[in-house]
Amino acid sequence: MRLNAYLARSGIASRRGADELIKTGRVQVNGAPGQLNTFVERGDRVEVDGEAVEPQQLTYVLLNKPPGTLTTARDPRGRPTVLDLVDVPERVVPVGRLDADTTGALLLTNDGPLAHRLAHPRSGVAKVYEAEVEGRPGPDALRRLEEGVELEDGRTAPARARLLGPSTIELVLHEGRKHQVKRMCEAVGHPVQRLHRSAYAGLTVEGLEPGAWRELEPSEVNRLRGS
Repeated sequence: MRLNAYLARSGIASRRGADELIKTGRVQVNGAPGQLNTFVERGDRVEVDGEAVEPQQLTYVLLNKPPGTLTTARDPRGRPTVLDLVDVPERVVPVGRLDADTTGALLLTNDGPLAHRLAHPRSGVAKVYEAEVEGRPGPDALRRLEEGVELEDGRTAPARARLLGPSTIELVLHEGRKHQVKRMCEAVGHPVQRLHRSAYAGLTVEGLEPGAWRELEPSEVNRLRGS
């Protein structure tokens, strides 16, 4: 495992932060200064500022994000974040982002390679949203959402859209643009009033109250790795 990945897995810093630690000479591997291209093998001793570090156990958490929480590790203004809700010994981070007022399924993990792959636009991970909107969307609005909507950053990819109620749309997306659902619905004349993500990569928040979380089952982790 590359040294920066080992440090990130140990909860010391992000990979970028680990690179800075390595470049400033604060990391040693088997008593020698670590380099950016150093690989750590089983049995190697890694130290930061003279203190031995060990990789954390890989942890995968599904949170039913409540409204008013930020999808970030920390906030300089002291506002509540999703990490305030999750109590695990490992240093986990959110996979992707949800707006502060958006609720629902959010995955947190310290498995950097998996998180990067799932969050990458090319991954095509399915995200299911329930949007309460203004007005009553008709067949034309649903068709436009499904075929793709022209936004300022380009046309959206095909999606699945259906009505769950007179003013509630279920959208299944495989993209992850910023504020995408809100912008799509506004473009077809039905601005979002409330947004909830009911599923992410096949993981649903069924049985989880807002603010509650659970660790994933091994079968769920295997499914994510194969997605």
